[in-house]
Amino acid sequence: MGSTRHDVGALAPGAHTFTVDGVRQVYHVAGTGPVCVAHSGGPGIEWAYLRTPSLEEHFTMVYVEPVGTGASGRLDNRDDYRMDTYVRFLDAVVTHLGEPRVYLLGHSYGGFVIQRYALQQPDRVAGLVLYDTSPVTGAEFWAEAMKGLAAYPLRHPEHPEAAAVPAALQRALAAFDDESLSAGLSEALPVYFADFWARRAEFAPLQAGLRAWAAPARAQDPTPFDVRDRLGEIAAPAVVIVGAYDFICGPRYAEELHAGLKDSRLVVLERSGHFGHVEQPTEFTEAVVELLKR
Repeated sequence: MGSTRHDVGALAPGAHTFTVDGVRQVYHVAGTGPVCVAHSGGPGIEWAYLRTPSLEEHFTMVYVEPVGTGASGRLDNRDDYRMDTYVRFLDAVVTHLGEPRVYLLGHSYGGFVIQRYALQQPDRVAGLVLYDTSPVTGAEFWAEAMKGLAAYPLRHPEHPEAAAVPAALQRALAAFDDESLSAGLSEALPVYFADFWARRAEFAPLQAGLRAWAAPARAQDPTPFDVRDRLGEIAAPAVVIVGAYDFICGPRYAEELHAGLKDSRLVVLERSGHFGHVEQPTEFTEAVVELLKR
């Protein structure tokens, strides 16, 4: 992607801070190459889990700390944590970087955000990485996820700890404070992997370091998320990446994205759940880098 930087300092390695409507916005820069802005999931999950050093060998990665999380500022009204707000802050980051077009990587809820952004600002998007996400949520989406959650202990009867995972995630979903939310998600984390127990030591740092913030996580967006009938408007090349064992944004939703987009490639990571960049980093990176050839 050809580009002209208007503010070289905005893409210097390290942490950066600027303000959006008086609210602090923090992002982190690492790597070299075309700019790729990464938006984490949740909403309310700290950005650090999404850092992928292997991508930084091919892209200048810009990891956003979404508003309401980490060192970024907080909104006065909890009800303002909604999709339109995240899209607005993402647009502010892209504008601040001074790049005419950027690649966007959105994981889980972050994938919802970048889909909306691509529909609102198509001329700013060089390509999309739609990673373990969906073009729709709602009652059916959540019912399917809860069914997968309830079945999790049956997949791992040899590990007694697996029996506690569904209740831990339910506690996290009901949490109203940051500590309870973070603790519940950490305990429930195994359900997000294809086989957490076989690689427990490898995944322990991610589990120990996971942090989340309750205000954005508990906010109720009154606008249903469903862009299925608008996916054809997105002209930018896309790669849709999904873990075969992802219980919440699984292959069904990846296939809907792939079918609806004009120019997409579907990559199923056969040994991954919701964290393919950790479970299969080589395959994940190859799938993303392929975008540069289109």
